[in-house]
Amino acid sequence: MGLALGVDTGGTYTDVVLVRDEVEVVASAKALTTRQDLAIGIGSAVEAVLSQSGTKPAGIGLASLSTTLATNALVEGQGGRVALVYVGFDESDLERHGLADALAGDPVACIGGGHTHSGTEAAALDLEALDTFLETTAADVSAFAVASLFSTRNPSHEQLVAERIRQRSQKPVTCSYQLSAKLNGPKRAVTAVLNARLIGMIDALIGRAEDTLRRLGVEAPMMVVRGDGALMSGAEARRRPIETILSGPAASIVGASWLTGAQDAIVSDIGGTTTDVALIRDGKPALDSQGARVGQHRTMVEAVAMRTTGLGGDSQVHVKASGLTGGVVLGPKRVVPVSLMAMDAPDTVHRALDLAMSAPLVTELDGRFVRRIKGVPTSGLALRDQALLDRLSEGVEPLSAVLKTRMEHGALNRLWERGVVQLAGVTPTDASHVLGQQASWDVAAAEKALTLLAKRRIGTGEPLAKDAVHLAQMIVDQLTTQTVSALLETVFSEDPGFDTPAENLVDHPLIQRALAGHRGLIALDAAINVDVVGLGASAATYYPAVGDRLNLPVLLPEHAEVANAIGAVVGRLSERLQGHVTAPSEGLFRVHFESGPQDFRSKEEALSVLEQTLSEHARQTIERAGAVDVTVTTARDIRSTQVENREVFVEAEISVEATGRPRIAA
Repeated sequence: MGLALGVDTGGTYTDVVLVRDEVEVVASAKALTTRQDLAIGIGSAVEAVLSQSGTKPAGIGLASLSTTLATNALVEGQGGRVALVYVGFDESDLERHGLADALAGDPVACIGGGHTHSGTEAAALDLEALDTFLETTAADVSAFAVASLFSTRNPSHEQLVAERIRQRSQKPVTCSYQLSAKLNGPKRAVTAVLNARLIGMIDALIGRAEDTLRRLGVEAPMMVVRGDGALMSGAEARRRPIETILSGPAASIVGASWLTGAQDAIVSDIGGTTTDVALIRDGKPALDSQGARVGQHRTMVEAVAMRTTGLGGDSQVHVKASGLTGGVVLGPKRVVPVSLMAMDAPDTVHRALDLAMSAPLVTELDGRFVRRIKGVPTSGLALRDQALLDRLSEGVEPLSAVLKTRMEHGALNRLWERGVVQLAGVTPTDASHVLGQQASWDVAAAEKALTLLAKRRIGTGEPLAKDAVHLAQMIVDQLTTQTVSALLETVFSEDPGFDTPAENLVDHPLIQRALAGHRGLIALDAAINVDVVGLGASAATYYPAVGDRLNLPVLLPEHAEVANAIGAVVGRLSERLQGHVTAPSEGLFRVHFESGPQDFRSKEEALSVLEQTLSEHARQTIERAGAVDVTVTTARDIRSTQVENREVFVEAEISVEATGRPRIAA
């Protein structure tokens, strides 16, 4: 009998399940995610599961973690300050594939070096320029990213730069060739920058999770869910945290398939920060062949084909004040619900809300609060940002009491984006409390906050809404509208029968009228042609209305609220590797190993040696992570061309995948 513990740390809740023999959910529990110290939420949920089941901690043979924190951080623009060393590229390449946006003002050095397509040195590595850059930046960043021209053909310059950085700064370094074997240097650089930005956050999460489990007596090895739904060891996740983007959503897809047995379906998982929509095809998550996209960033990480929208139960509510009708828009950023913040600081929150309600005018700051988060690195902050941070106490404070000038609004937003502070405001969760759909937190605080927001004026000079109840329904209806749009965008994007951009089709009058069942001189109907599965703690609250709009019932399986945690323990360990063979000259076949290029006179020998090397590496990697019953599959993609009526070898790509089930101690 094997017991596995699944933990999912989301933006709002931490979910824990105990699964026996991969067939039965023994117990499950939820606790609030405590961002100031993740161990608190994890510990509370694990203790609840152990208590429910009567299980002794020593009886647990496997622990696995999925998380939305990396995804949320990239969507919200959070993470550590990093530096990029860009070897062999021009500064103009920083604009390609959104690399400048990914850096978001963080320092970068373009230095000489790099290789050619065949793996020979294109220019000497300029270590002197690197040393100068390190002298001015090393102290102000949390990690480094390194990307070199054609490093997937010869990574030696990236390796030399990384070693120099470690010697001079003792900071973590991400090399782009370790994350992808594909060409496209700027895109690899984006992936490396984002990986470096996430290192501190994911390292802290895994470390605190492991410490908490050990404290509770759980000695089982820790696994982490990758973005493709497979498992990786905790050590690998610390080194390659970028592979955990879409970890939580991927786990939810695996969990949905396990819970429903669905072979073909659309899965929509609503959390506190995001709504994640993906497909199940033939019982497995559909993967994105172009690399995972999160927010505005397209990476080279192989992950589920997921559309992540900044829409959840804790999405920030924005007032559309201009125009004659007004209204609200949700997201993309998350704030702490006022009803939840009031649980932590009831006196402060209610005093500020009551004071604002007694004032003759409502301002944009009323009903909003800020709290500093302990333990988040603050190196490299601008003077204005640091000055504002220094003024914040360790408790909850009303924004109206903190912000003194308009310029400080920008400073606050930058602190928020860095994850240094939390902001609280009105959310769909507060609206659900006002409507009686939820009652977990402070209903009175939610009613006061929505009453204040309802008094905000729109373009006509009229209030936004009649009262808190009317505004709450407006917010929930908007969540339904944006969820339906997210589902339809996925359908149109994945259906090969449409050439028009998905976002254009979603709002097309014919589609909207068809969904409404138009009956005139022409009858119009539209429906999604596969099952729709709703997951998440609030799915049962919001998704029946989504189903009504789409003219189909949304499946809400038992344990849907902890599907992510279930997916974390029913997945498989997997390691995918790719390698290349090129032909620098006729009769010569070059294998591009991590240790450098190696030449062979026989094409078949080159292919076989590379295939064997990759297979052994992949097998050893997952066996070290705890896999048993390992199988290895290989594939060859050989590209050739016709020259003077004879076939000439151009290049070959070898793909290897090793899979196995995790060893669960009895």
